[in-house]
Amino acid sequence: MEGESGSGSGEVKKQKLKLYSFWWSTCSVRVRIALNFKEFIKLNPSGNVPVLVDGDTLVADSFAILMYLEDKYPHHYPLLPQDIHKRAINYQAANIVSSSIQPLQKVATLKCIEEKISSDPDVKLAWAQHYIKKGFVALERLLKDYAGRFATGDEVYLADLFLAPQIHAAIKRFNVDMTQFPLLSRLNEAYNEIPAFQDAMPEKQPDTPLASAS
Repeated sequence: MEGESGSGSGEVKKQKLKLYSFWWSTCSVRVRIALNFKEFIKLNPSGNVPVLVDGDTLVADSFAILMYLEDKYPHHYPLLPQDIHKRAINYQAANIVSSSIQPLQKVATLKCIEEKISSDPDVKLAWAQHYIKKGFVALERLLKDYAGRFATGDEVYLADLFLAPQIHAAIKRFNVDMTQFPLLSRLNEAYNEIPAFQDAMPEKQPDTPLASAS
């Protein structure tokens, strides 16, 4: 689809960018938030995993897509702070979500548990909750000295793009008690006030079955 033109030194000419994603995927939500902040594309979710097509370039994996967008369009809302230490904190937070939480709650993992261990839905839920909570404990410890309105200060950065969909999934899909995580709960309240986050959430996507079910 055609993107919108920017202005000034960060001007972006019309781009034929297309995102293939899945409405419920937290990885896809990360990318949709970034694109909303970059403000030059409308999304067309239509696939199973986040894959960005930019002309002849195809980029898969949400982390790779975010870094590609940041490198190509640095003037359209930077996703990383200039301070190198804060950058490292952003990378750490993103890594906790993408490596220590999301792979253990994804559909393929839970399906494997159902097939190999138990078909009891409570077993799958307990598994997911265990690893989400373990990751959230680590995130609370990591961010306690850096968080402002958002994860690493008063601007939205990479860590927030990973945190927002993960917290959303924890609440909506896995019934995690967020009273145990006051910092993450506060961040979630801030994300809920920002259209760029909310417009990227699963319920707002064209392929969501939730609208027809409600």
